[in-house]
Amino acid sequence: MAEQQSSYEFVAVSAKDILAERQRGWEGFTQFVTWGIGLTVAVLVAMAIFIV
Repeated sequence: MAEQQSSYEFVAVSAKDILAERQRGWEGFTQFVTWGIGLTVAVLVAMAIFIV
């Protein structure tokens, strides 16, 4: 079987690193939501044009 790891290396993480990572995550989330809303509106407009 695989050998189990018995030691871990820890690195120092600063508040700037955490803040930068969270800001990137927030920007990615807001961009995803913006594109999702735009796509939903486009689909609804297409449905209104072609179905009705």
